[in-house]
Amino acid sequence: MANILAIDTSSAWCSVALSLEGQAVQFRHETVTAGASQLLLPWIESLLSDAKSSLKDLDAIAVCIGPGAFTGVRLGVAAVQGLAISQNIPVVPVSSLDAIATQLTDSVVFKSSNSRQFMIAIDARMEEVYWASYDIQDGRLPNRIGDIHLTKPEDLNLEGVQFLAGSALNAYNQRLPQFTGLIDPDISISALGILKCAQQSLQDGVYCEVRQLEPLYVRDKVAFTTAEREEGKR
Repeated sequence: MANILAIDTSSAWCSVALSLEGQAVQFRHETVTAGASQLLLPWIESLLSDAKSSLKDLDAIAVCIGPGAFTGVRLGVAAVQGLAISQNIPVVPVSSLDAIATQLTDSVVFKSSNSRQFMIAIDARMEEVYWASYDIQDGRLPNRIGDIHLTKPEDLNLEGVQFLAGSALNAYNQRLPQFTGLIDPDISISALGILKCAQQSLQDGVYCEVRQLEPLYVRDKVAFTTAEREEGKR
């Protein structure tokens, strides 16, 4: 088993997980009101210290690259760049939707549903939704079908979807297409999902050098002026 530090700051939570061979996974996950910048590095230092370990013992550092809160995604990526470059540690970029998909398939409610195809849909703000469809492959993590999409809530393609999960369900409940399958509106990303995705990626030999790490920008423009938004409605 690889030694992996996993980080997520892409949402309203600061989340860190540390997996070391022969030890139980250490995990910290708390909601933050003023951003994760004051918590992230002290948490990492604390987890490593508690495990009597250091950065040089890591095989990889995994981080959520988005989509998600723009400032949070940049914070996580920048922190990992600083940590990884100091020890020349490989990095594993993980998308937020892939991590949530992995967490969902580990849940009791999903396992008992016998669903084979599902969708993760999260609030992208600006009246839009990030979403992706997945199917189940025996013995492996969920397989994403195609790209991550950014659309209006009404434009989700739910054909064949048996289970729908993510924050878009609460944010845009009245605007989503009619869906009669099972739902989980409360699931959110954590470093445990990042960690599990990274473990599979390392087994598959999928990682990158720190200089190649960058955020995933699904939205071409992060911020629009009021005038631009109004122009887009015409």
